[in-house]
Amino acid sequence: MDGHLNPLTGLAVHLQQVGHTVRWYTGPTYADKIKKLGITYYPYGKAQEINQLNMDTVLPERQKIKSSIARLRFDINNVFLLRAPEFVEDLLAIHEEFPFDLLICDVLFTGAPFIKQLLHIPVVAIGVVPLGETSKNLPPTGMGLEPAATMLGQLKHRFLRYMTINHLLKPCTDLYNKLLAQHGLPATKDFVFDAFIRQPDLYLQSGVPAFEYPRSDISPNVHFVGPMLPYSNGHKHPFKQVAEVEQYKRVVLVTQGTVERDPEKIIIPTLEAYKGDSETLVIATTGGSQTAELRARFPQKNLIIEDFIDFNAVMPYAHVYVTNGGYGGVMLAIQNNLPMVIAGVHEGKNEIAARVGYFKLGVNLKTETPKQEQVRQGVEQVLANETYRQQVRRMGLEFRQYNSNILATRAISTLLQRQQKVNDWAHELMQ
Repeated sequence: MDGHLNPLTGLAVHLQQVGHTVRWYTGPTYADKIKKLGITYYPYGKAQEINQLNMDTVLPERQKIKSSIARLRFDINNVFLLRAPEFVEDLLAIHEEFPFDLLICDVLFTGAPFIKQLLHIPVVAIGVVPLGETSKNLPPTGMGLEPAATMLGQLKHRFLRYMTINHLLKPCTDLYNKLLAQHGLPATKDFVFDAFIRQPDLYLQSGVPAFEYPRSDISPNVHFVGPMLPYSNGHKHPFKQVAEVEQYKRVVLVTQGTVERDPEKIIIPTLEAYKGDSETLVIATTGGSQTAELRARFPQKNLIIEDFIDFNAVMPYAHVYVTNGGYGGVMLAIQNNLPMVIAGVHEGKNEIAARVGYFKLGVNLKTETPKQEQVRQGVEQVLANETYRQQVRRMGLEFRQYNSNILATRAISTLLQRQQKVNDWAHELMQ
């Protein structure tokens, strides 16, 4: 999916530029994107591609699941875990042709732990979502809960951690272990989310420590490397409607990403909230979903509706960012000192939304389907309280202190050097 692939593109190009041979295995939807980066592309062979374009068609029952935990359990099993044997078969075949020394993948590429053990190849996982490792200091991941400030709250979170690991999401861990056993590999004693983080040799977390809840028990393989954002060739895509922006007192940028295809969730409530408002310009980017229909439905001159807009170009002109909580978009907003109104629950969006609220980078509406009044109230709250803008500026300053490509490459090089020493030592023993 876009949010799992795009953050890795900048690192992939950088690694290639500094002399590594880089090849990419992913679904056919992204073939052209990878080839345009100048990277050799391997298509899915055995693996079934499931992404934002076909998810509801391939898995129609998914839309009927309303509970966020039940939806999370369904997604982990069907979108990710059950694809693992297919990924393994494809990668074993690729390795015969291209004996790669290292596998870099997003954290939810479920083939990685199998490949690491079957081929004895080091794995680097990229955290493209907030760190989901279980901590004694925090509520269980997936529920969108903030850390507890009281002893009673901490006891409640302890109980929720137990229930999540041993009951609510235990079927996911059981399925993972079943798949491991089918490949002759030992079962994990970890909760499935923890296994994805702890099993890689190196876990590079996109983001900075300041955007993560305080915890005392983070795994030693976890390294924050700053915001990992899509590759940019440096060409500017200027925002063309600057003259229109200057006519309004405030500018609201709204998106719901590329996974969510239903504009009724966030885009339409936002457009409804401000249509005809002479002081507010709303800029909506649809991700290519129903753009023409939205333009016909909302012809007001204070509404700009586009398929795609370069966020780096438009965010400096915006006052508030209304979003469903895509991780990349949130980090771009932070880098552009743009406070948020966030309305997301599924696909892990609740964890991102909770952090935005916790660190006072914006208002968390705690819903997937906000009413237009909720959107408007959230925007007005952000505009009226300078704390949000101050906090997002402070966080943006820390973001800018990290060069993610350099930090990630440095960590990867150290891992490769260590692996080479192990290989040399093993070779000497065999002599």
